[in-house]
Amino acid sequence: MHAEAVADWLRLTLIPGIGGETQRKLLAAFGLPENIFAAGRSALSGVIGNKATQLLLDTDNRAAVDAALAWAAQPGQQILNLADAAYPQALLDIPDPPTLLYVRGRAELLAQPALAIVGSRNATPQGEGNARAFAAALAAEGLAVVSGLALGIDAAAHRGALEAGGTTIAVIGTGADRLYPARNQVLALEIAERGAIVSEFPLGTPAAAANFPRRNRIISGLSRGVLVVEAAVESGSLITARLAGEQGREVFAIPGSIHSPQSRGCHRLLRQGAKLVETARDILEELGNPVEHTRGRSRQAAAPQESDAAIRLLDHAGFDPVTIDDLVGRSGLTADALSVILLQLELDGRVASLPGGRYQRLAE
Repeated sequence: MHAEAVADWLRLTLIPGIGGETQRKLLAAFGLPENIFAAGRSALSGVIGNKATQLLLDTDNRAAVDAALAWAAQPGQQILNLADAAYPQALLDIPDPPTLLYVRGRAELLAQPALAIVGSRNATPQGEGNARAFAAALAAEGLAVVSGLALGIDAAAHRGALEAGGTTIAVIGTGADRLYPARNQVLALEIAERGAIVSEFPLGTPAAAANFPRRNRIISGLSRGVLVVEAAVESGSLITARLAGEQGREVFAIPGSIHSPQSRGCHRLLRQGAKLVETARDILEELGNPVEHTRGRSRQAAAPQESDAAIRLLDHAGFDPVTIDDLVGRSGLTADALSVILLQLELDGRVASLPGGRYQRLAE
C-alpha cells in the first residue's frame, strides 16, 4: 500500500480520544480514511458527534504519522490495516478487530492456522514444562503458537515452538518498538527474527495495566483455540478464554492438583465446559486437524530433529529409573532441554515419571 494511503490510516488511529469503536463507525459510514477526511464537518458530526469531529479534524498528529511511516520503512517491520490484503482474516471475524496492526517479523504467519497457549506469570516448573512441550508438539504439526510474551507460561510456550523449529506469534500490550518485560528481550528478538511480534498500540506506548486485557482478544482472535495451562481464579488468562468462547474459538485446559492455586482457574474452565486435554493429539483431534495441508512440510522441517533427540535420550536412559542429573551427564543436554523431551515422551506414553524426580523408560 502506498505511503499516502498508510498515512491516512495512521492519521485516523493516532488521535487521542478517537478509539476503535469510533474508527469503525467512521469506516462503516465513509469507507477508506481518505473519504473520512474529505467529508464535511456536518456529515462527520452526524456519525460521531461534534466533540469527536473536532478532535478528528483539528488534531495535528503529523509528527507521529511520520515517525510510524519511518518505522514501517525499516526491513522486517510493517503496518497492516483493515483494508490490507495481508490483514489476517481470522481477526476480521471478531466483533472488534484492531484498525491497525504493527508487525515486527514475518507478517505472513498471521494467516497460518494457530493455537494460543496462555497461563500464569507465576507458573510452576511443571506448568512451564507443560507449556513448552505442548507448544513444541503443536508447532511440529504446523500450528503457529500464539501467546503474549509475558513471563511464565507465555514465555515457555514461545520457547517451545521455537525449539521445535516451528513458528510463534507474540501479541504485546506495548508499542511494537518496545520490548516488555525486560527479562524477555532476548526471546522477543528471536521471535521477531523467526516469528512475528504484533501490537495494535501506537509506537512508544508504554506498559499499562489496561492494555494487556485489551490485547487478549487479538491472542484469541488469531487462533483456532486457546489452551490454558495454569491460571489462578483471577488470572488474565481466564479473560482470554472467555473472549475465545465469545469469538467461537475452542477452549482447552490442562487439569492440575486440587491443592495448587495455579490450577484453580483451569478447573473452573473445565467446570464451565472447557475441554480437558492430556496430550497435543487431544487438541488436534478436537480442531479437526486444521493444519493437514501443512503438516507434511512442518514435520519434514521439525520432526526429524525432535525424533532423533528423543531416540538418543531413550538410549541413554535405559530401562532403570534415572534422575535428570544422571541424564545430563549421559546425554550432554541441558536440564531445560531434557525436561522438554522427557515431557513429550511422557505425553506419548514412552516414559513414566516416578517419585523423587526420577524417570523410567517404558517397554514398547
